[in-house]
Amino acid sequence: MTNRGTLNEKEPHPSSEDALIYVKSLGIEKLSTYLEAYSSCAIEGNRLGEICGETLSRLLKGEPISDRYLLGLVWSLKNMEEKDERR
Repeated sequence: MTNRGTLNEKEPHPSSEDALIYVKSLGIEKLSTYLEAYSSCAIEGNRLGEICGETLSRLLKGEPISDRYLLGLVWSLKNMEEKDERR
């Protein structure tokens, strides 16, 4: 018997579907700009840029990604979107 608060093996996090909807809502133009930004940071050895850039690249290519990476990407994108809105 598993704990009700623990994901089963291969069970996606319940928020991952909403996370994917959020990413798609940003549109390809904005996502391409974010991919460029992540890539620029990754070249400098920035770990967030490396992870999120690769995750976004895989997502845009239709390749599989885990819910953990998707949720991390969305958190980063949401933070950048909010900072942009405050300007």
